[in-house]
Amino acid sequence: MAKSLLFIPDISGFTKFVQTTEVTHSQHVIAELLEVLIEANTEELQLAEVEGDALFFYREGELLSQEKLLAQIETMFTAFTGHLKLLEKNRICPCNACATAPKLELKIVAHCGDIEFIEVQGNRKPFGKQVIEVHRLLKNSVESDNYVLISKELSSDIELPIYYYSKVFRFKEGKDIYDQKEVEYIYSIIDNNKLNIGEYSTAKEVVLEDNPGIVLDRNFSIAAESLMEYITNLSYRHFWVKGVDKFEYNENEVTRLGSEHVCVINNKHLNFVAVKKKVKPGKYVYGEMTKSIPVADTVYQFYTISPISDNSCNLKIELYWEIRSLIKKLAMMLFAQRIFRKNTENSLNLLDQLVEERRIVIA
Repeated sequence: MAKSLLFIPDISGFTKFVQTTEVTHSQHVIAELLEVLIEANTEELQLAEVEGDALFFYREGELLSQEKLLAQIETMFTAFTGHLKLLEKNRICPCNACATAPKLELKIVAHCGDIEFIEVQGNRKPFGKQVIEVHRLLKNSVESDNYVLISKELSSDIELPIYYYSKVFRFKEGKDIYDQKEVEYIYSIIDNNKLNIGEYSTAKEVVLEDNPGIVLDRNFSIAAESLMEYITNLSYRHFWVKGVDKFEYNENEVTRLGSEHVCVINNKHLNFVAVKKKVKPGKYVYGEMTKSIPVADTVYQFYTISPISDNSCNLKIELYWEIRSLIKKLAMMLFAQRIFRKNTENSLNLLDQLVEERRIVIA
């Protein structure tokens, strides 16, 4: 029987990342990165299992050529690193999980051998000695957390030279003892600066020449970072925006600049995009832009949070609108502006109520 390929991309630093950061957001970040790696599976490897912070792929009875294997590895490193840069550039949330996510790294281990399969509740999974061995290779003496490791057995079978050299890969020899057996491998530490990372979407900073049409502010007895979570985490939105039937958004994604979502208010769909504007250092800002409101061409709503103390902050809400039509300008002046102000005041009251209720529960 022909040998099978065993292939594991593993996110480095996951344990420390989860233990020292906000659990919910760290889970979202890891889930996003795993999805990025799955989408980067250009060789259509079979996904056997998601193993927490790692993916276990295989190809039954067939090995990739050295060119295809290295291309697959480079593609995954490029996609992973590119997404980390996206997280860094478009971050809104000030929490530790979102702030430290760009420090995560990736290691990929590839091995080969004869494998068997076990079926559990209808799921067919690789099983046997080689499966155990590829997982043990994740624990090695490579002095890095950003590398690819290929077992000597696999590199020999695909005729990958020990000292293969390219822009991305510079292989060296290594070996470790597993179950009193010496296992040899070659490895290459990956320099992310050598990866060909393409353009990624970054949100432009909004510059508004006119003053806001509506400005409201209020002090809250809550840490600035926590209030920011209530505002940017869309799962809380229906608690403090009156009339919201539901929000449609990616539940596995932390809201960031450029992310899109749909708000359903009284059966009317409004499309929003997360945006930013410049604020003074030490303040947090989150904005939403929509072109779905009939009385305006574009509406911007910004939430600026200024810390007062460790457990208190000030929230300022600003509404801006751009209107070209004279009829729409009249409509805004005659009635829409009053409605916007009333709705914003209601939101502040409900947000204050939410914060107080959660504060009492926590206390």
